[in-house]
Amino acid sequence: MTPSPCASGARAGVRGQPHLSLTLLPLPLLLLLTACTNTPSTGPVEIKWDRDACRACGMVISDPHYAAQVRGGPRHDVTKFDDVGCALKWLDTQPWADDPKTELWVARRTDGAFIDGRTARYVPGPPTPMGFNFGAVDPGPTGNDLPTQRAQVRAAAHTH
Repeated sequence: MTPSPCASGARAGVRGQPHLSLTLLPLPLLLLLTACTNTPSTGPVEIKWDRDACRACGMVISDPHYAAQVRGGPRHDVTKFDDVGCALKWLDTQPWADDPKTELWVARRTDGAFIDGRTARYVPGPPTPMGFNFGAVDPGPTGNDLPTQRAQVRAAAHTH
């Protein structure tokens, strides 16, 4: 006579196979929850055009050529803006603005692709959503660097 699997403490499952441990049941739930949080920990995130609002002025973000995002602070959260000027003005109010871990992503004014705002150059342009009237371009010889552009935004008597 062969010993029963139950005699060793294992529980019999379908067709005499032992059950998986109940401790493995949370694993699929954990994997499902992890898969549902697809927000990256760095870089820009998706903007829901005409639905997401600018943190600085409250306007809906609708023009992909002048949008911006800041990722920083204690929780490294992403904050969205409808105008690069709004982002720079808001960033100057944050105590962690110059922390090297703070990320600034700005839309390239020609095609709306997000580029690194710390290395981008800033050039005058047509009217922007909040009237700051400058846009971001790829690094190169033209335009202002970020510190110069931040100083110009600070000096401007711009109100929302």
